[in-house]
Amino acid sequence: MTTTIDGRAVAARVRAQVAAEVAASPRIPGLATVLVGDDPASAVYVAAKRRAVREAGMRDLHRSLPAHATQAEVTTVLDDLAADPAVSGILLQLPLPPGLDAAPLLDRIPVGKDVDGLTAASAGRLARGEDGLRPCTPSGVLELLDAEGVKLRGAHAVVVGRSALVGRPMADMLLQRDATVTLAHRHTADLAAVTRTADVLVVAAGVRGLVGAGHVRHGATVIDVGIHRTPGGLAGDVRTAELDGIAARVTPVPGGVGPMTIAMLMANTVRAARWRRS
Repeated sequence: MTTTIDGRAVAARVRAQVAAEVAASPRIPGLATVLVGDDPASAVYVAAKRRAVREAGMRDLHRSLPAHATQAEVTTVLDDLAADPAVSGILLQLPLPPGLDAAPLLDRIPVGKDVDGLTAASAGRLARGEDGLRPCTPSGVLELLDAEGVKLRGAHAVVVGRSALVGRPMADMLLQRDATVTLAHRHTADLAAVTRTADVLVVAAGVRGLVGAGHVRHGATVIDVGIHRTPGGLAGDVRTAELDGIAARVTPVPGGVGPMTIAMLMANTVRAARWRRS
């Protein structure tokens, strides 16, 4: 029988640990979320992050800029936050409005405040195996795997998706846990032949329903990072219903990886604050 991994329960445990550490901290951490423009989805995501910050007892240091803000104006805000000792972490919400270049803006965030783990410096530290803040979604995936007692050392992990946000850092993080890792994507020839070799399959391709029963070997653990809005509700990159009795474990959409992303953002913020005190 296939076990459904309860991401909400694991996320609640992480957030409770964060709140306990914040309550015991001599200095309250602060997270600065930066929202440029009025994209409805981005506004919802930022509101959820701000709510989590307050629930954890941290300071909500949100900054909002209009859609017509210039590259220089956003740069100034990020530089101000980088220099502010009250700010433990900075998150620049993506995507940005047209006309803004995200990469140089992200790189204005100091590596010690990069709670999204998306700057070039953070990516470099991850690639070299050095200590640093890791992207929240891959960190959440590892937290789920650990909570389920999934053995990674010596396991074959296949990651489907090569984005800088999830796929590539996920592959690096699994390698650092001594898994043997294959990085695939939507253009991989005979994708099913590759994914069927996986002990652990992480699907983050951004293609709804890409993976089904024919892609999964018996006993595998399947982590679905995808999320898509459909007339029937939210759906993932995996056709989860097909995996019953095939996969050993699977994450649902919603309620799997999604709750972990914000939980790990809170954990990263506390970790960043701890570094600044050390």
